Amino acid sequence: MRKSIDDFLTNLEHKILVDLESKHSKLKSKMAILVQQMEQMASKINEMQSDFTKMTEYATELQMYVGLREIEKATSQATKYIDDLEREDHFSERNLDYIRNITSKLQSILQDVKSFGDININTTPSTLRVKAGRKDQAQHLVQNIPGIEQIKPSLIRTLIIPKDMKSLHIKACVALPDGKFMVLDKNKNQLLLFSNNGIFIRKVFSFTSDPWDACFVRNNTVALTLGTERLTAVVDVKKDIIIQTIKLSHYCKGVASDGQILVISSVDESTIVNLNDMSHTILGGLKGNRVALFQCNIYCTIFGGNKVSCYKSTGELLWTFINQDIINSAGITLDKNGFVYIASNGNNSIVVVSPDGKTCKTILSEDDGIKDPWAIDINRETGMMIVSSTISDNSRSYCSAIAYKI
Repeated sequence: MRKSIDDFLTNLEHKILVDLESKHSKLKSKMAILVQQMEQMASKINEMQSDFTKMTEYATELQMYVGLREIEKATSQATKYIDDLEREDHFSERNLDYIRNITSKLQSILQDVKSFGDININTTPSTLRVKAGRKDQAQHLVQNIPGIEQIKPSLIRTLIIPKDMKSLHIKACVALPDGKFMVLDKNKNQLLLFSNNGIFIRKVFSFTSDPWDACFVRNNTVALTLGTERLTAVVDVKKDIIIQTIKLSHYCKGVASDGQILVISSVDESTIVNLNDMSHTILGGLKGNRVALFQCNIYCTIFGGNKVSCYKSTGELLWTFINQDIINSAGITLDKNGFVYIASNGNNSIVVVSPDGKTCKTILSEDDGIKDPWAIDINRETGMMIVSSTISDNSRSYCSAIAYKI
């Protein structure tokens, strides 16, 4: 309901702004034409004044007589033009006024709607399992982490892409701690910021080289990999400036951070960057186009594959999960419980893999509106997930991103 109201008000706002722009342009055009005509008439009058001065100096009486007849004819036309301007109300002041037209029904929302609903406490039987031991000792086994079958994302909203930006090719998505979203546009090499309501706010930064991936780091900063440039840039989102560049010996494709380190991956090797002293550790056996971090473990996918791999921070392989439900794996992220979320680009779905890398489940598919997913991110504190997807609108398709609650 909140989204419907937001979309409706946004549409009303857009209509009145379009109307304002149209009327302002029309008024401005008329004024420009009028000023041009008046300047032309003023030029003619200046020419007549010059001609009159020359006649008084050099002309004979007969020439003066003929010349004055012509000047009189021209001045009559100028006088008639000025009279017509005044008669047709061209000299009146014109202002753009806004006539407020808010219906009482819309205003009544502020008075009549007191709540979106009531919160009740429902009691269900306990799932606590007790394993008895000695009489003076007992172990209580509580299932804190939900099972994979319990993961069911709830649709929140779709980012509203402005009409002049519907050629986006979203390479990466970032769910920020404050509820805002960022997307990395490969088409124009730019980083874009959206509000928590999905409204476009502004362009944060643009790049001359080709960006590949992005992630939140800490303190209003995000890191972006610049592919074949072998560079990773750390950007301050509030100041819109690059505050750090990291040069590596390999391509920079996937990037992930926990606030203390950066993991920058490629299909050749990967590098861990310590953000405190900027020291580098190269992991030769860790390879991936996309990368994620969780509790000191590193997770990777390779484009075109059907697997996800989990490594220790030392580069030692812990497990690899391969499944036919994963086709052309792309973006990767994890939730607060360690479940691995993969954008399965080849079959238009989002697949979740269990923390031990043994089972998986498709939680979103083409039936849920997912098409050509490439990027995915989860903010573990808020449980907000954002997924890039192709959207169809009035027979036109364009790239956007969809937000869910995990």
